[in-house]
Amino acid sequence: MTKSAPTPLHPPIWLQNQLLLTPHGMFTRKNGTSPLPFSSLNLSLGVGDTSENVAINRQQIKKALDIDILVTSQQVHSNKVFCSDAISEDTEVHGYDALVTGIPGTGLLIQQADCQAILLHDPFKGAIGAIHCGWRGSVLNIIRATVNRMSMEYGSDPVSMRAVISPSLGPCCSEFKNFRKEIPEYLHDYQVKPGYFNFWKMSKDQLMAAGMQEKYIDTVSICTVCNRDFFSYRRAKKQGRQATGRHGSAICLKRQNAG
Repeated sequence: MTKSAPTPLHPPIWLQNQLLLTPHGMFTRKNGTSPLPFSSLNLSLGVGDTSENVAINRQQIKKALDIDILVTSQQVHSNKVFCSDAISEDTEVHGYDALVTGIPGTGLLIQQADCQAILLHDPFKGAIGAIHCGWRGSVLNIIRATVNRMSMEYGSDPVSMRAVISPSLGPCCSEFKNFRKEIPEYLHDYQVKPGYFNFWKMSKDQLMAAGMQEKYIDTVSICTVCNRDFFSYRRAKKQGRQATGRHGSAICLKRQNAG
């Protein structure tokens, strides 16, 4: 008989930002059920953890943010955006790196281990978005694709939208030895020193280029490689480990009768 995963003794720990006027959280790796090397709030089914552990951990996210339906994706570093409005139960889609919805009670989850989660909220049209953005997403400008999709689906005006860039790879640790092959030359100005890129600033500039106002954009400015409260693919690789978990950032559209 398969042994069930234990129920966490403590609730998860997450960060919030006052810009987003709807339930959201940028969660640490703490207070989940998963064992090493996924300890402990691993939210990914694709890293070697058991589906039972991941299911319990995801339920913790739902409970923390009072989410009815949780939508996430098997992310592939694309610029594809999934509209979640027709989803009626917890779902993991495949091949998308951004999610949007206009349905109250629906939560959108991004899985991370150094990549950015960018949480979007349009408080006027009642719409949210969540973007998974690594360096490939920056090159493909998934940010513009997501802002454009929210404008198309919900009539969102970028001028009124709000965005928060989650804990993620900081310029202190963002070395790209093959950047001349990987990153287009027009983005090389984002180097803080040779081979090290400030992707936080890059994302902020891409949000503004998509029409958003600087005063409605915030960056948490916590590097996940440096801060061990978060999973980090780069840190794990440096330590000789190929496997690590994925923490997450989630946003939920507030129900009309919610306090």
